Amino acid sequence: MSACATVAQVRFRELKSRIGLAAFIGVAAWIMAPSAWPLWWFLAVVATQYLDAAIFRPLRLTPDMAVSTAYRVLCCGVTMVSVIVYAGITAYLWFNGGEVGRIFAMVQCTGGLLHVSLHMHHDRGILFCAVTPHAAYFLGLPLIGALQSQSWIDLLVPVGGLLYMAHLVVAVRQSSMTNRVLREAKREADEQRRKAEIASAAKSDFLAVVSHEIRTPMNAVISAGNLLGRTRLSGPQKTHVSMLTDAGDVLMGLLNDVLDFSKIEAGKMQMEAAEMDVRERLASLKRLWEPRARASGVGLKITVAREVPDCLRTDPLRFQQILFNLMSNAVKFTAEGEIRVSAGWDEAGQQLSVAVRDSGCGIPADRLVEVFNSFEQADVGTTRRFGGTGLGLAISRRLAELMGGTLAVDSVEGEGTTFTLVLPVETMERSEPVAVPFVSEVGSLAGRSILAAEDHAVNRQILTLLLEPHGCRLTLVENGALAVEAAAIERFDAILMDMQMPVMDGIEASLRLRQEGVNRDTPVIALTANALGTHREAWEAAGVNVFLTKPIDPTALAAALLDACVDDRSARPEAAAVA
Repeated sequence: MSACATVAQVRFRELKSRIGLAAFIGVAAWIMAPSAWPLWWFLAVVATQYLDAAIFRPLRLTPDMAVSTAYRVLCCGVTMVSVIVYAGITAYLWFNGGEVGRIFAMVQCTGGLLHVSLHMHHDRGILFCAVTPHAAYFLGLPLIGALQSQSWIDLLVPVGGLLYMAHLVVAVRQSSMTNRVLREAKREADEQRRKAEIASAAKSDFLAVVSHEIRTPMNAVISAGNLLGRTRLSGPQKTHVSMLTDAGDVLMGLLNDVLDFSKIEAGKMQMEAAEMDVRERLASLKRLWEPRARASGVGLKITVAREVPDCLRTDPLRFQQILFNLMSNAVKFTAEGEIRVSAGWDEAGQQLSVAVRDSGCGIPADRLVEVFNSFEQADVGTTRRFGGTGLGLAISRRLAELMGGTLAVDSVEGEGTTFTLVLPVETMERSEPVAVPFVSEVGSLAGRSILAAEDHAVNRQILTLLLEPHGCRLTLVENGALAVEAAAIERFDAILMDMQMPVMDGIEASLRLRQEGVNRDTPVIALTANALGTHREAWEAAGVNVFLTKPIDPTALAAALLDACVDDRSARPEAAAVA
């Protein structure tokens, strides 16, 4: 935007204020020196102000237009004319308003000088044309008065006017410099924000690619380990398979931590509110962690205060994730003794508190404030000795804050550490369990026709090994285009769809399946290594509501197919009737 365009916009914004002020000045002038001149002056002001707005209008509508010399001269000329008319009341009051009129005229003139100096300093040419008429009245009228009175002391009035204008010049320069610095700072901030947005987008793209590329081979590793664990193995072989699956779980935990942290940093982590049984959740936590604690020679005790309500409303998944991280931390750093988990209730504040106490190595006082920082642990050798990214506690605190609560730590080096989670929750009555239709375990998928689109040969083999024991008939294709072709000629009970595939991706294929054909109502299950929130949103937009991520969880896959087949069976008569 040019400086002239900036002046045009500023003057238009102040148009109504200038006309309103002119009306007030005109009334005041008529009171001090009654005649028809103040009315004619006001009408002339209105005419010249709207002429000014009309001349500057092209610049307001097109701020980046090229300003020709002729147009610039026209803008300067109309500015000078409008200011001459506006400031003309000063002369009228000076000669006709008596002593009060002279004082009022000078005050009004100083205000006009200040107004045009602050609003038109962006363009020097227009500023000069606006200041000159005001300055001529401001200095010329007192000088004329001094010459008429033949008193040299009256010359001090225009001298004072010169001093005022000198101060005004300094103030305008300072204001101009300040505005220039602010504009440059804003430009720099905008540039830095743009770079940050580019970097954030690059980070998101990088995480998406890394997540996909890691999950694809991890699917083969973990699934192969799970399948191998189902076979007859010797004792040493079972140990080796357990090592394989445990290592896979650790790698997936690290990957999920990085993705969760990225969501939180981007402000895309969404909290949910659902019914939760605290005692059931803590019992599940004990079943999961007691064997691991016992293997480390550590006891685990969980207590729930009597006053804790049976049913609460919060985000069960995030609650469990926080406690999982705290338990992982406690087991990792406790070599002997006991881990105690205690749940309490604050009736007045409607708050649930859960404290996880361990008798481990503790945290030095000077490192206590850093344990919740990202990628930091209490000791530089911690990662080397115990593993981990240092993200678990950082994620846990962020999740607690997103849920409206707090996560605090108290520790004594050599004696142990206590992490206390406090969450505001709602008490609620336990809902009645929803009746689930009975489905036999293996026979439910027997004879079912499943279409699976997967471009990776190893993943197709894994799907075959996981689903064939259920007795279903599996049709495997290598991309979305082949899936659309297969779905056009055969009715399937469920469709498994990968996301990134050559020729046609899973999103496009799902959209085409929903448009027409015998499978337009067939449940589609997304089975993909793309695990970010944006990917889930893309699937939902394509009409796919079941979203499974790789590595494949055999239980979750079978359950999703069972649900899809049951729903599909109940919907078939209606679909046939519509067809």
